[in-house]
Amino acid sequence: MSCLYSMAAAFGSGALFSIVSGMGTPNPVANAVTTGVAFAVFQGGFFMIGQKFSKPPSEDTYYSRTRSMLHKLGLEKYEKNFKRGLLNDQTLPLLTDSALRDVKIPPGPRLLILDQIKRDPELVQAK
Repeated sequence: MSCLYSMAAAFGSGALFSIVSGMGTPNPVANAVTTGVAFAVFQGGFFMIGQKFSKPPSEDTYYSRTRSMLHKLGLEKYEKNFKRGLLNDQTLPLLTDSALRDVKIPPGPRLLILDQIKRDPELVQAK
């Protein structure tokens, strides 16, 4: 629906541009309509291309608890390490110092993460 509004606005812009500029054929109405249609077609095309290439990032549900924990600890920058190592919400209760070292998380953040997992009652039960 917003594509139609966008195209209608482009049609109006094209028609007004044609009238204000005074360019075109001796018949200003025909020229305004033609220019408005051209603007609308271009705008519609650009709108459709934009829709195709600008899909919102999908929320990765396998990392929601992991993301939340890292955010709580101020360690958001290590989320990519977790994803690269396929350490997701299911593997949180199983994490070890060695597994975190394998995904290149430094000692300080490793200790914070392991401590957080040890203190989380839901994760302790999942073990």
